Amino acid sequence: MRAWAVVENGAPLKEIELPTPEPKGTEVLIEVTHCGVCHSDLHIWDGYYDLGGGQHMSLKDRGVTLPLAMGHEIVGRVAKLGPDAKGVKVGDLRIVFPWLGCGTCEKCLAEEDNMCTVAARSLGVYANGGYGTHVIAPHPRHLVDPGTLDPAVAATYACSGITVYSAIRKAMPLPPNEAIVVVGAGGLGLNAIAVLKALNHQHIIVVDISAEKREAALKAGAHKVVDGNGEDVAKRIMAAAGGPVLAVIDLVNGTQTARFAFGALRKGGKLVQVGLFGGELMLPLPIMAIRALTVQGSYVGNPKELRELVKLAQDGTLPALPVATIPQSQAYDALMRLRDGKVTGRLVLRSEAA
Repeated sequence: MRAWAVVENGAPLKEIELPTPEPKGTEVLIEVTHCGVCHSDLHIWDGYYDLGGGQHMSLKDRGVTLPLAMGHEIVGRVAKLGPDAKGVKVGDLRIVFPWLGCGTCEKCLAEEDNMCTVAARSLGVYANGGYGTHVIAPHPRHLVDPGTLDPAVAATYACSGITVYSAIRKAMPLPPNEAIVVVGAGGLGLNAIAVLKALNHQHIIVVDISAEKREAALKAGAHKVVDGNGEDVAKRIMAAAGGPVLAVIDLVNGTQTARFAFGALRKGGKLVQVGLFGGELMLPLPIMAIRALTVQGSYVGNPKELRELVKLAQDGTLPALPVATIPQSQAYDALMRLRDGKVTGRLVLRSEAA
């Protein structure tokens, strides 16, 4: 198999040849047709996460080894089945759930693979992903039929889609007219708007530092947008919402966004932290108790949520995220465009097999 891989952190991706995996047991070999380019790929490419206070968390220390074909928003065709794999056949087009665990613990057996604490095996992070021509799915339950959906759009549901869907579920229930704030109007933010609209939410406020992305958010269905630049962003959010808010979903989750998101909450409010931009948040502990506030992390999503999200899309209630496809061989160029903030919506790599 070919792969456009990280061979050295911070260096251009290289096209390399790797052995094509042979599926065993319940495994399924997938020939990749589409793969989204996600912002978290940049952290893997860098080789660390910023923990704030000058501290970094090395991905090498977390078990990430190079060379690595990144990419976790994968759609592809079934190429070969392990002897115990049932429920799919060669040629089937499937979305691949990438956030894999050990496969045998209580969380994995409950289809909450992303919460496994035994062994993380996520595609594109700990195992080769969709920047290569082939990937291995451990079990057919990790494969979801996209039906008639555009496969380039369907690929984004494996990360961008279920990430925002899972975060929104953590913020709910909210009355449809209650303001919900989404911080960030990139691919995740536009997907969040689409999901909220599909769930019939009627008061969506989006914050971003880019005027172009704020305009994109309005076109996607946001009811109001807020400039995230400078000081007093929390005050601008509260002005747009008509007062402090019950829920903020921070898709950036950097030091500054976390501060203003927390500052905009009202009594009983919840901040759901999603993004991996990096930094730290200092919390006033008495205020946490007095105002009964919640700060909760949200890590991607699980296979059950992916199936629920795909059904929303297949029912026609979920507007498609704007995507642009480019050849898989241009993966590094796509990554650099994302790093430089030149992507509205999502870039999706398209293989020769597409």
